[in-house]
Amino acid sequence: MSRAFAIVPAAGHSVRMGQPKLLLPLEGRPLIAHVLDAWRRSGMERIVVVVRADDATLAAAVHALAIPQVDLVQPEVPPPDMKASIQAALRHIAGTSSPTPDDCFVVAPADMPQLSPAIIQALRNEYNREPGRIVVPLAGGRRGHPVLFPWPLAGKVHALGQEEGLDMLVKQGSLAEVDCDGWISRNETPFTDIDTPEEYRRLTGE
Repeated sequence: MSRAFAIVPAAGHSVRMGQPKLLLPLEGRPLIAHVLDAWRRSGMERIVVVVRADDATLAAAVHALAIPQVDLVQPEVPPPDMKASIQAALRHIAGTSSPTPDDCFVVAPADMPQLSPAIIQALRNEYNREPGRIVVPLAGGRRGHPVLFPWPLAGKVHALGQEEGLDMLVKQGSLAEVDCDGWISRNETPFTDIDTPEEYRRLTGE
């Protein structure tokens, strides 16, 4: 059985929200708590959360959750984009967990409070059935997050050009899609991220 490492890029500035969105309250807990709990319930080997070194409040919130599988990574140089955060997480995983070619890493934005452990597990099941392929979920005919990558693609992430993102690997790689429509209810929106005050209000029903 392969090991799976979750990567949670949480080094953004929440510019569109106007305040630190990962600390916004949702059902009595900060939004980041819901995200990390979903990763925990999906059985990840490690959950690597990348936070800016100057974001002490978010770092403290992650520590306070006391999830044993979580590693907090705070690069000295603030990651300029999500790709840089993912690269920092991959370096951490490589240095601490000795991943093998059979292992994989799974990526989703940090602002997805309805991230689905069932979808994550379905991606892992598909990967274990046919290793070596990138695995993406489908719902309503569209792709979403998280995306699972075979560990050997970590080197290609580091080699991406300045203007290239991980979607380049998805476009060029061998791909498997997992159709989730049969077991996601119409009320679930597992691919939704929260970027603006309007989206947050819709999420909370305010």
